[in-house]
Amino acid sequence: MGDAPERSGPYSEPMSEDALLTSLLAAVEANPDDVPLRVHVAEQLANQGRMTDALRHCTEAVTRSPGDPAALGLLRRLSGELAGPDRAAVPGSGPPTAPDAPAAAEPDTSDGSGMFDWTSAEDQVADLGGKAEAAPAQDPTGGSPTIEDIERPTVRLADVGGMAQVKERLELAFLGPMRNPSMAKAFGKSLSGGLLLYGPPGCGKTFLARAVAGELGASFYSVGIADVLDMWTGSSERNLAAIFRAARRNAPCVLFLDEIDALGQKRSRLQFNAAMRTTVNQLLYEMDSVDSDNEGVFVLAATNLPWDIDPALRRPGRFDRMLLVLPPDGPARRAILDYHLRDRPAGKLDLDKVVKATEHFSGADLAHLCTSAVERALAESMRDGRLHPLSTDRLLAALREVKPSTGPWFATARNVVTFANTDGTFDDLAAYLKKNRQL
Repeated sequence: MGDAPERSGPYSEPMSEDALLTSLLAAVEANPDDVPLRVHVAEQLANQGRMTDALRHCTEAVTRSPGDPAALGLLRRLSGELAGPDRAAVPGSGPPTAPDAPAAAEPDTSDGSGMFDWTSAEDQVADLGGKAEAAPAQDPTGGSPTIEDIERPTVRLADVGGMAQVKERLELAFLGPMRNPSMAKAFGKSLSGGLLLYGPPGCGKTFLARAVAGELGASFYSVGIADVLDMWTGSSERNLAAIFRAARRNAPCVLFLDEIDALGQKRSRLQFNAAMRTTVNQLLYEMDSVDSDNEGVFVLAATNLPWDIDPALRRPGRFDRMLLVLPPDGPARRAILDYHLRDRPAGKLDLDKVVKATEHFSGADLAHLCTSAVERALAESMRDGRLHPLSTDRLLAALREVKPSTGPWFATARNVVTFANTDGTFDDLAAYLKKNRQL
């Protein structure tokens, strides 16, 4: 990093790099949606060797502005540096050489096209103690994401507390036909297409997707925005193609696309972002085209913003089935509380009272409630020097601090249902809002 800027005034001293970075971090905290500022902070953190912090801020920037070229460029650079020097040595992946750099005196290793000639390099170092290690093979499509997160979940729907209605819909509309393909074929039921899980954040959409994979005995491959988007022209589309190829190779496979609203935005909003438009087009192509054979690939996606998804993604053969995942019901809240309070010192707890007081809480909210109550009990135990177990009163006292986070989502959903549900897409959501007198 260059010289630190100086404070104005006749007697001021130069600001230290640490002080400058502290000020920048405070500015980001105050303005979390300022993408250029966040990218600048990530660069400064990287220059100080704080690569993990830099990558975190860079990922936040890409999440807030998926098409920002500076954020995507920095994300590629940081990923390459964290991957090690081997990746940085791949032709075309490193920064360009300065145009005024002096000519090197080393032997020529160009193949005449300006690219590095690995064979020539091996010959030049052959008698320096052994043959040089060959360059890693490159994907002929121009590069592909690392396929290392495909897993075999053991979780089943029985491990999901409550949500009886959600489980029934999953069984009837998705799991049943998948388990009985011959019966489905006899009734003319298509096994193509995908399932879109939508609802407030923190309500277990990802956990349900894993449970679906467990029910089918299939592989589970979770994909996020950072696995797809790339600053180089055409790379995002190639990444998507490589992801679908990996899912087909590992069939039967549940391919889970998280935050699909970021990858499948409405193209009507992307008239000035050609790169994102072509990424959406590629996703449409991979899900349903003449050349796409997705036999054994079950595509699931999750979003908090289904109204922001391109309508073409909800057509038959794509995400033609939608499932509303609401905040956990009473039995589900009880199961979540039991899970987060296990193996912790607790007295006699009246969880029914806590369950009744936590309507509209998401699963993440309930986890936060348990953590807050534990912190209270721990603080009191350390203060008195003796163990104070968790109690119902402490859980209820924590409710004064922990409020349900689903309110803003339902406020937006209410407007969508009232003014934009002309085709009946969100009738399930409308029914829930009416039942709870929110509409």
